[in-house]
Amino acid sequence: MQIDQIPLDRLSVSKANMRAGKKLPDVSDILPSIIKRGVIAPLFVRKNCQDGHYEIVAGKRRFYASLEAAKQGKEALTLPCISVGEGDDAEALEISMIENMLRQNPDAVTQWESYTRLVKEGRSVEDIAATFALTELQVKRILALGNLLPRIREAYRAEEIDAATVKHLTLATKAQQKAWLALFEDADSYAPRGNQLKAWLFGGASISVGVALFDVGAFGGQIVQNLFEEDGYFADADAFWAAQTAEIEVRKAAYLAEGWSDVQIMPPHEHFASWEYEKTPKRRGGRIYIQCRDNGEVVFHEGYVTRKEAERVGKDDSGGVADAAKAARPELTSALNQYVDLHRHAAVRTELAARPHVALCVMVAHAICGSPLWSVSVQEQRTRNDSINESIETCTAETRFDERRRAVLNVLGFDAEQPSVTAQGYGDRSLLPLVTRLLGLPETTVLDILAVVMAETLASGSELIETLGITLGVPMTDYWQADQAFYDLLRDKEVATAVLAEVGGSPVAEANAKEKGKVIKGVIADCLTGDNGRAKVEGWVPRWMAFPPAAYTTRGGVATVSAAHRAAWMVESQAPVEPDPNIPDVADKAQTGADARGEAETKDESDAAQSAEAEEERLAA
Repeated sequence: MQIDQIPLDRLSVSKANMRAGKKLPDVSDILPSIIKRGVIAPLFVRKNCQDGHYEIVAGKRRFYASLEAAKQGKEALTLPCISVGEGDDAEALEISMIENMLRQNPDAVTQWESYTRLVKEGRSVEDIAATFALTELQVKRILALGNLLPRIREAYRAEEIDAATVKHLTLATKAQQKAWLALFEDADSYAPRGNQLKAWLFGGASISVGVALFDVGAFGGQIVQNLFEEDGYFADADAFWAAQTAEIEVRKAAYLAEGWSDVQIMPPHEHFASWEYEKTPKRRGGRIYIQCRDNGEVVFHEGYVTRKEAERVGKDDSGGVADAAKAARPELTSALNQYVDLHRHAAVRTELAARPHVALCVMVAHAICGSPLWSVSVQEQRTRNDSINESIETCTAETRFDERRRAVLNVLGFDAEQPSVTAQGYGDRSLLPLVTRLLGLPETTVLDILAVVMAETLASGSELIETLGITLGVPMTDYWQADQAFYDLLRDKEVATAVLAEVGGSPVAEANAKEKGKVIKGVIADCLTGDNGRAKVEGWVPRWMAFPPAAYTTRGGVATVSAAHRAAWMVESQAPVEPDPNIPDVADKAQTGADARGEAETKDESDAAQSAEAEEERLAA
């Protein structure tokens, strides 16, 4: 293999290159090293029809980075190249794909485009799988993206749609895809995703072929094949259940023939609660329970009787069965127990309503631990975008909040490394010990704990965020400054130009209006950092991030602005009704209750004193 140094002006990008296209590649990550040391890894080229010229099969990004380096003054640039011969386009494309996959993983849509081109060039699925060390199923899964509408593919490429959703959309008809796409592009509608999309496409819970008890080969109904999973799905649930039920009856007859006393079939809406049954062998009257589930799965529970049946019989030393002694009759009936519980509950909650500090401690414990009547969720601080996650994790606000959370965890005796004070689910933490702990703390400390719990469970993007931001006077300039994630996500040129006008002035924005978005964002960064001779702008945040928020254009689509408008409307349209002056307020009621308890205690003490005096007089007589 020979490596030749070929001048830049004799190279061009081949149409067979995997990354061939009008869009210029992003070379910002490799440009500095190429300016400093040149291109080290050779490009793959083949001779062009023009004598002495070559076209690049693999190495487009290095080529464009070298062109940019030449523009910046690097002289006499030549590139190390390996000539691959004058094969057909399919061979050139294979080389391009192998080289690119080893360097920068292409997205699934780009792979689909390239695999499709290989198929058109005459390559079979088996050939592609062997070339790229993939299974045939993996290749078919990529090619299945061809079943999608172009708009859906582009949304997937832009990471607007997750892989699970795309997987199910490949099974949809074009009409279903158009209907889903209409929901996806409508800001006021909800487009189902993931498993919800599967149910939306199949009209309910999809039933996998893998749960069938009967011979699928002899099944006369339609089966939808899914390249992304081992099994397909039954298109007609009624046809599936007809065949499944027939096979269940066959299994039931077989159990009875084996000598089981009874076989009971449980419909999908019934659940086999194992704690309500006791394991019992066939010779002692155990029966079979056949549990059918909504997803088509059938579970056979062999040798069980109910707990009540088991309690009615006892086992002697030899293992025989004898009647057990009659269970002792409980002191209270269930109805009387309810009567007692509700009366005690009414008394306790009346007293609790008059003791705000105790109620505060109990409420905080409920918010942290949950209960059968309380369900509180922590607002997740993560997305599918890693750069956004890193930005949030390292921001000033999250760092300060983490300090408060750790302090609260320490006060409560919890592990300081836990991600939240609020439990992730009911039952994760015990309620009663926490109530006892809180009752022993000063009220100011309990309020500090409550503040952290409320902050953890505050819904992101809600109207309440807008109201609280203004009420608290949140200074976003103290908590945010532009980072790389912000610049990466600022992709709209019109918006970027408006931002530049705001931080750099209208003359600067007009001078750069025709530049590429990357250049505009670079000037914005210079204005915010004071680099490259720009005056540094202090204390700036985008309009959408301030309280109250605003937009740069009239196009809409700014979630914070929409939430602020909704919040203002809700406050105006649902203003609280003024209290009735004839009804005493809570404070008066609490004071009245306290006075009544005080008077009762005083009266009790007076009566006791009088009784003591009367007893002394009686004894003296």
